[in-house]
Amino acid sequence: MIKLATVVVLACASYMPAQSQPIVPIERSSDTIPTYTNPFSSGRFDWQQGQASSASRVFPIKSMIVPGIMVAYGFTALNSRSLKNFNSKVKEEIWTESPHKKTGIDNYLLFAPAVSVYALNAMGIHGKNNFKDRTILYIMSNLIANGAVFSLKSWTHQLRPDGSAYNSFPSGHTAEAFASAEFMRQEYKDVSPWYGVAGYAMATATGVLRMYNNKHWCSDVITGAGIGMASTKIAYWLYPIIKHSLWKDKQPGVVVMPTYQSGTFGVSLAKVF
Repeated sequence: MIKLATVVVLACASYMPAQSQPIVPIERSSDTIPTYTNPFSSGRFDWQQGQASSASRVFPIKSMIVPGIMVAYGFTALNSRSLKNFNSKVKEEIWTESPHKKTGIDNYLLFAPAVSVYALNAMGIHGKNNFKDRTILYIMSNLIANGAVFSLKSWTHQLRPDGSAYNSFPSGHTAEAFASAEFMRQEYKDVSPWYGVAGYAMATATGVLRMYNNKHWCSDVITGAGIGMASTKIAYWLYPIIKHSLWKDKQPGVVVMPTYQSGTFGVSLAKVF
């Protein structure tokens, strides 16, 4: 029996601005406390103050290496005889040699990491962002992930292992699950790394169940996982830039929200008076 193992390597890059310029004292009167500032320094992005430094605009290339490799594997498997044979062997071990009843757990488990984020906040275990910010981040990651998944499904036109439809590549369930898992990791990585581990465990279980239900090839699942991870990472990089550009004041005049209704994606604008 072939044992499947998914190893997720999370590469996080940090940036600390250098203080290479001399500290310049601010002029003061005799009754003020000495204060110093460095006019050449630049700080990280402050979520509460809405300040974006040049460092926050740097695309996190290092953190995209693992998702990129996973997506590249899936595309290679579309035309690689050896990887197609591996897909067939995985199906044979999981489904052909061990026929079993399908389960619907994967239809709910994919949302478990994201639901956990809101549940933990409700219980008083607060993550990185407030309700508004994390909700927008989650919606953004889903829009990116779903846009990529459905575009690729239509473009590649791959037959599912059970022969039910030509939309196998990549796995949408797995993409959603790993987008949620990375969402949970981003929100709670500063609280404890085990929250991220739990999220990725649930996401991995979702991917395995898609193969267990004979709905996806192994390469579909790996690619979906990469897309999900990358989508959330991109959202967390992009949102501070958007927030700084549109919401410089504490009370924004215009709120921009992505929307999804009746199979159509859009953008809604709300004016605050």
